[in-house]
Amino acid sequence: MAAGNTESTAAQSADADLSDDLVCDYLKDNCDFLQRHPEMMDYLQISHASGSAISLVEKQVSVLRERNMDMRHRLSALTGNARDNDKLYESTRDLVLQLLEADTTAELYKTFHRSMSRDFDVEHASMVLFSDETAPADYRADTLANARVEIGPLLRQGKAVCGPLRKEELAYLFPDAGEVGSAALMPIKTDEVLGLIAIGSSDASHYGSGMGTLFLSHIADVIARLLPRLQRQDA
Repeated sequence: MAAGNTESTAAQSADADLSDDLVCDYLKDNCDFLQRHPEMMDYLQISHASGSAISLVEKQVSVLRERNMDMRHRLSALTGNARDNDKLYESTRDLVLQLLEADTTAELYKTFHRSMSRDFDVEHASMVLFSDETAPADYRADTLANARVEIGPLLRQGKAVCGPLRKEELAYLFPDAGEVGSAALMPIKTDEVLGLIAIGSSDASHYGSGMGTLFLSHIADVIARLLPRLQRQDA
């Protein structure tokens, strides 16, 4: 009787020491275990989502099928992103070439707005050029001092800002646009801030803080290099 109790206690101790992690580690180190012991397949029980039991092979096929579907979805998403980036690149390239052909500041201004609407399918677009002089009526200008009063925090960062901006900031950027929920803004600057470009959407989540702004930054850089020459020609 005592010997039986000893064996039972030893078995319980072994069971306590043999954790799921140890079994997993052993199977990882001995991946041919089921090949060497095929009879163990009869002892493995796997529950299906329906509640019925299925074989290990069926379970493996099911797992592989799910992984395959997941990979297909990921590949489809990557392909879609690549197509969108290709289209964005082509539109940006065409806009840059059109901007280079502009002979006046007003023409550059009109080219930007036309391309945003026609080629980029942007719901709202804005360009504000900073100047202390009275600007012609064919493009929008403002003093930098007033812009800092209206949207100072957006300009202080000196880089692209995206997201659901304050109502007053959106009203300044898009005064004739009506309801705007989110926007992306990029300063036009060299050694000084020459202006800004912005795009907006009525969808508050359309332009999020995590969106890429590479193409918007590229367009702003091109405009920043063209503006001083065009403004000298205008004068």
